[in-house]
Amino acid sequence: MPRTVDLVSPRRERFEDRRKELDQRKLLDEFFDHGTLLAVSRLVNQGLFDLLDHPISSGKEGGVFRASKGSEFRAVKIYRISNTTFRRLPAYALEELRREASVRNFGGLIFAWTRREHTILGRLQDAGVRAPRPFGHWRNVLVMEYIGNAEGAAPRLKDVPIDAPAALYEELVAEFGRMVRDAKLVHGDLSPYNTLYHDGHVVIIDVAQAIATDHPEARRLLERDVTNFARFLGRLGYEVEPADFLAAVGGDRLGEGTET
Repeated sequence: MPRTVDLVSPRRERFEDRRKELDQRKLLDEFFDHGTLLAVSRLVNQGLFDLLDHPISSGKEGGVFRASKGSEFRAVKIYRISNTTFRRLPAYALEELRREASVRNFGGLIFAWTRREHTILGRLQDAGVRAPRPFGHWRNVLVMEYIGNAEGAAPRLKDVPIDAPAALYEELVAEFGRMVRDAKLVHGDLSPYNTLYHDGHVVIIDVAQAIATDHPEARRLLERDVTNFARFLGRLGYEVEPADFLAAVGGDRLGEGTET
């Protein structure tokens, strides 16, 4: 029987390699302007990481890249410097940021937003909340703990099969409770879409918009957060009332002038 030569696969492989190369070049053009390259260089010189490996995720506000630090990995989050970054921000978050930063130009606000996320991650670490450990920041670049392993970044909670939803609920109550009672913070935009699942535990990310528990919007936003997860748990077959969830994390007293 004559031997056939497969000419399609090599062509397809070359096409895929070329497509990946173009996609990565597009990401480079999107994120690495002159100022961002200087910020990355400064953080490398400070010893926070050695080099950027590859992108992990990309969104409208920015992207996250895996970086190497010796034999370890770190996550590098880069915010785009443009007014579109803030179009989806809720008014309360932008108001807080403007008051804290005392700047009005978009570049200054994005630098302040990056600094704010670094600070909030530190508060969560101090409170024992599972969230990426912050290592440092400069301008629009934030260096933090990489959640994952050599095979890849940790998946979002929504993408993971959950065998024990009751245990997941107990862990969510514990994490939310530490955030509210110990860190005195409410995430405000938390859902299974921006919660990671790693080594059998939830990890909370994207925390820059978090607000203090004494903020006028805190209870409403916490109610929305727990409702998101109550619905998710319901789809897994574990029913919990949002009001009970709220009370379990100490959020039922927010806005009543009582310490949590």
